[in-house]
Amino acid sequence: MRLGELGRTALAGLVAILVITGCSGSAGKVEGPSTATATGMKTDLVVGQYPGADSAPLFIAIDRGFFKEMGLSVKTEAIQAPQAVLGKLSNGTMDIVLGSYATILTIQEAGTEKFKYIADSYQGAAGAFGIMVRKDSPIKQVSDLKGKKIGVNALAGLGVLTMNPHLEAAGLDPEQDVQYVEVPTTNWLSALDKGDVDAVWMTDPYVSMAKKELGATMLLDTMSAPTDGLPISGWAATEKWVANNPKTLEAFQKAMGMAQNVAATDRSAVTKILPTYTKLPADTATTISLGDYPTSLSAERIQRVADLMLDAGMLKQKIDANSMIYSSPQG
Repeated sequence: MRLGELGRTALAGLVAILVITGCSGSAGKVEGPSTATATGMKTDLVVGQYPGADSAPLFIAIDRGFFKEMGLSVKTEAIQAPQAVLGKLSNGTMDIVLGSYATILTIQEAGTEKFKYIADSYQGAAGAFGIMVRKDSPIKQVSDLKGKKIGVNALAGLGVLTMNPHLEAAGLDPEQDVQYVEVPTTNWLSALDKGDVDAVWMTDPYVSMAKKELGATMLLDTMSAPTDGLPISGWAATEKWVANNPKTLEAFQKAMGMAQNVAATDRSAVTKILPTYTKLPADTATTISLGDYPTSLSAERIQRVADLMLDAGMLKQKIDANSMIYSSPQG
């Protein structure tokens, strides 16, 4: 809602994804030891994830036994956005969550919960994020969106953030000339097909599914020009959880680091895992446009998102992204 200066840097992560069952196949299984007594750390984790390409490294880590190797048992839960599971994160029934950088920054400023970023996940790339319209739509250029409804998975997230600069470039006022409508990721295709909205901001694999199933077309690639290569989403935990579970956090980071490296260097590993936790057919998975998978967590990249949000009025004051990066007690 995977915005904007925007040279092509990484964001492992904002908003997120759609018609997916969330936790099928390897996604739903719990692996590894079930107690923390032997290691002195929490070993059973519940991790919130988007059913989209952002989460591929998580499922790679499960499938290849990286978590088990680190002594962790991971159960996943598909979510719409971190706001929907703040209660679980606050009371400890969910340990770690994937969130668009825009969403987590919004929550951070509001003070509803305080987070630390613990790992990067996903960064924007051409063709993977955009405004989709029906094949018979009269909307042919961005300026035609004036007076139209645009579906997004969150009203204060990556979609809105990445669309606004492009709307302004086309002479539109995002606050006055278009109406953003919150549409759950899993309803993106149906909302567009039924005409509940005039356009929908989507991420792949939904972009590819909309093209294949509906004949939809991409009106605008929102990871271009001012938003090129924007960081999208990353893994976060509450400050309280991070303080209470340093050993668990270290184990999670190591497992995810291995998986992130696989995703970054082997596209086939991503396209192979996607159908196991989404409804994306295997043949479609091999052709989708993927973003990038950064292998390091960079405050500089996240700062780009925060500064763009400040410029867009989505944040009221400047946030120092470096203050939200987890640093181990050892430095």
